[in-house]
Amino acid sequence: MALVLNAEIYLDSKDLLDTIKDGNQTQSKEKLEAMIFLRYHLHEDLKNEYFSVKDPQIIWNNLKHSYDHEKTMILSKVRYDWTHLRLQDFKYVS
Repeated sequence: MALVLNAEIYLDSKDLLDTIKDGNQTQSKEKLEAMIFLRYHLHEDLKNEYFSVKDPQIIWNNLKHSYDHEKTMILSKVRYDWTHLRLQDFKYVS
């Protein structure tokens, strides 16, 4: 989640945020700059998987589709754990 936000902030600061939006009409130079950033931060296995992709919007959407469900799963478990935290087992909590 933080990685997505950091990537969006960085791309926005470089005026490259439009390169990952659907239906973008950005120039190839801007797409290449966004690709350099995205590929640099990908895991080695994902770099190999997306080796031939030259559009940052395609990589962004594929990664979002693959990993967006984790936010729902992890967040709901953390909320459940927080709600059912057993403080009665401890004398003091700081």
